[in-house]
Amino acid sequence: MRAAQQQGLRSRAAFKLIELDERFHLLKPGLRVVDLGAAPGGWTQVVAQKGSARIVALDLLPMDPLPGAIMLQGDFQEEAVERAVLEALDGPADLVLSDMAPNTTGHGATDHIRIIALAELALDFALKVLAPGGGFVAKVFQGGTEKALLDLLKRHFASVKHGKPPASRKDSAELYVVATGFRGR
Repeated sequence: MRAAQQQGLRSRAAFKLIELDERFHLLKPGLRVVDLGAAPGGWTQVVAQKGSARIVALDLLPMDPLPGAIMLQGDFQEEAVERAVLEALDGPADLVLSDMAPNTTGHGATDHIRIIALAELALDFALKVLAPGGGFVAKVFQGGTEKALLDLLKRHFASVKHGKPPASRKDSAELYVVATGFRGR
C-alpha cells in the first residue's frame, strides 16, 4: 500500500491492472469502461488516467469521487442499476472489469467456488452491456477456472487467456481471466 500511496494511487490493486494492461493492451483512449466492485477505486483511477471516454465505477460500498469517473453505488445484478450504468456510459461498454473477490473462508475449494460464482455473475452482466469487440477481465483463483465459465467465455469472445500480474502476491491464488473480441449477443 505504501508504494501505491507514494504514487498517489488509491490501492495496491492499481498495479495489477497496470501490469495486465501492459501485457494485454486493454486500456485505450476513448473507451467506455465499467469497473465492477470498484471500491476504493484503484482500478478506476488507472482507467481514468489512460484517457477513457467514460468510466463508470460501481460498488455496493460508497466511494470517494474521482476526477474523470462516474461513481455509482448499487448491485450490478439489479436491472435498474444496469440501466443506470448504460445511461452513465451513454452507450454500450467497451470493457468490463471485475476485481471482485468474496470474503474468503480459508477452505480452498469453497473459496474457489465463491469466486467463480462472482466471475460468472460479472460475465452475465458484461454480456448484457458490452459492445461487439469489447473485453472482459475478472479475478479468479488458481485451481482451474471452471470449465463451464471457460466454455462460456470462449463461445462469446475471440480470445480467452489467464494472467497473474507480478503485483499479485506470490503466495496468492488470484489470477485474472482476460477475454477480448466480444462476438456480440
